[in-house]
Amino acid sequence: MSYAVIKTGGKQYRVQQGDVLRVELLNAEEGATVNFDQVLLVGAGESITVGAPTVTGATVSATVRKHGRADKVRIIKFRRRKHHKKQQGHRQHFTEVEITGINA
Repeated sequence: MSYAVIKTGGKQYRVQQGDVLRVELLNAEEGATVNFDQVLLVGAGESITVGAPTVTGATVSATVRKHGRADKVRIIKFRRRKHHKKQQGHRQHFTEVEITGINA
């Protein structure tokens, strides 16, 4: 089974065909096909191809399943005995994609 390491949204992901993962928000409609061209590594069985910094000609194709927002993260800043308390919440946007193919 072949796998690849791709880079998107400032993060790196190890993916195989059929994987479902959440990445940073992509500008694509639901059901659309997205190609990731920043492939850092491709492995198939015992053979591994490492890019410098990317593997030339390699792409990973994926289908956008849905867009959404993650669970809320609570940020609390509190200083004791200073009459200071600050609260904030944050929900990160994401795109859920399903890997459909690895072209090395």
